[in-house]
Amino acid sequence: MNLTTALKGLVFAAASGLAGMAAAQDEPVKVGFVYCCPIGDLGWSYQHDVGRLAIEEEYGDKVETIFQESVAEGADAERVMTQMALSGADIIFATSFGFMDATNNVAARFPDVKFEHATGYKREHPNVTTYNSRFYEGRAVVGHIAGKMTETNKIGYIASYPIPEVIMGINSFFLHAQKVNPDVELTVIWVYSWFDPAKEADAARAMIEQGVDVITQHTDSTAPQAAAEEANNEGKRVFTFGQASDMLPYAPKPRIASIIDNWNPYYIERVGAVIDGTWESKSSWGGMPEGEVVIGEITDEVPADVKAEAEAMIAAITAGEYHPFTGPIMKQDGSVFLADGEVAEDGQLLSMDFYIQGITGDIPN
Repeated sequence: MNLTTALKGLVFAAASGLAGMAAAQDEPVKVGFVYCCPIGDLGWSYQHDVGRLAIEEEYGDKVETIFQESVAEGADAERVMTQMALSGADIIFATSFGFMDATNNVAARFPDVKFEHATGYKREHPNVTTYNSRFYEGRAVVGHIAGKMTETNKIGYIASYPIPEVIMGINSFFLHAQKVNPDVELTVIWVYSWFDPAKEADAARAMIEQGVDVITQHTDSTAPQAAAEEANNEGKRVFTFGQASDMLPYAPKPRIASIIDNWNPYYIERVGAVIDGTWESKSSWGGMPEGEVVIGEITDEVPADVKAEAEAMIAAITAGEYHPFTGPIMKQDGSVFLADGEVAEDGQLLSMDFYIQGITGDIPN
């Protein structure tokens, strides 16, 4: 081979390489979502999928999204994320607390793929981020409404798992109901599931039989709303709150308001960071100020003065003028959690493993 031929070969190879790089850069960012529940639940997974669709609307053909719903924790989650990584996913959002270990296990094997885990706390690898929302801010608002709306002075909370995220929600809900109604009593029923319509319905019915007339939940189905509707059709007066999404098909009665998990801003930002090459591992905990926790329509079932009070609380939290965990607050055992005027630090909330004073019963192990 003479020098001219060799140089021509090098030029051709370089041009081919550059063309390949350009083609690779033109390929859409592939975004995967792993859901613990069906997206038709109108709750948690549904709202994450709304965020997925928001990504598509924002970035168009710059992205390709894929998802898998109703994924069990453990080996199944690990398998699904592995398949997504092998299929070319650039970033994977694992949207349930129970996916925490699976996320980190798969991230270790795919260092070039970015992983984001919702509501968890483990970031064992530089390609893992954790993110959450300050749901307790929304619980404060609906707790205020519940305390004002109850006629029996009995309110209920259908809880999923005894983890800090759920416990702080219970405490915030009761704290703000008690502030406006010192006689209020709280019933908590643990169903040990994020999504189990049968258990959630049974829990709601059991509460109603005990005289509870306002129910909220940290579970994902609309079964509690259906149970309340059954009771109302029988002449009772029972109200519920939408959970994670607005649950509009169940409005305006018996749903009187809702806590909406608005993941759209976060997902758009993080996928944008992948597109422009600025993504980095971090821990995120947004709330009302960031637009990630939203109170949906407060229906006409709520008196105008109560609605105005709830809206004032929303405005104060959004402006950073009020923190739902501001002392004095006592623990269930009578010890001090927060002194007068003291505001809880994030570490105190993220490790919360106790009920506040006034809540009866024990937190299960």
